[in-house]
Amino acid sequence: MERIAVISDIHGNMPALEAVLNDIGKRNIERIACLGDLAGKGPSSAEAVDIIKESCEVVIKGNWDYYLTEQGSDVLKWHQKRLGAERLKYLKELPVYKEFYISGKLLRLCHASPNDLLHRVYLSTKQSERLTLFEATPTLSLEADVVGYGDIHGAYIDHFAGKTLFNVGSVGNPLDMTQASYGIIEGKFEAKNQWPFAITLVRVPYDIELAVAQAKLTDMPEKQEYINELRTAIYRGRKEILAQQPNF
Repeated sequence: MERIAVISDIHGNMPALEAVLNDIGKRNIERIACLGDLAGKGPSSAEAVDIIKESCEVVIKGNWDYYLTEQGSDVLKWHQKRLGAERLKYLKELPVYKEFYISGKLLRLCHASPNDLLHRVYLSTKQSERLTLFEATPTLSLEADVVGYGDIHGAYIDHFAGKTLFNVGSVGNPLDMTQASYGIIEGKFEAKNQWPFAITLVRVPYDIELAVAQAKLTDMPEKQEYINELRTAIYRGRKEILAQQPNF
């Protein structure tokens, strides 16, 4: 049986990332997958990219990683300048999903959706739309049994229609509670036969005020919005989300 730690949405928050990697190390978990959004929002995008590149066996592209390599708003330009050309090239070349067998299940990891980085799925999203995350991809041309993703910054596990969908939440910008979040997958790696299988969601406290202090030392755009999210776990655009997702 093997364990794989699954992290996502670091968003340049080094105190949170260091706390999560320390927790993973204490559990003697050697394999780590990252589901994207390494950079942006927080002040330490470059440092986060370097640590993720060094620490993770699998790294998947997130929507912020895409924005940073394709667009140029004032907010993005601030982070792009600090990332530099080499890191931006690394982000641009990241894959959008990874799938493999574990304990007889085809498991797919992606940031938001395997076919669309901007397709956002919540726990409250209707079941027919959530099932699209399991549809066959060009890699294996098979439906997935289990899908793990990030993007929404809120951790959960759900079982429906014979499938399992889980979200590992966010390391650096959690929006469900003020603790970093990640997941652990446990099973027999690359086995197509049935074996025991488990998914665990882990919450890790970290020094939020240190992260706030690091942000305050910069002239980062939308700094106060980021600080408010760290301290409250309330998304800056929550009113708009509620208007669009009445069950969110």
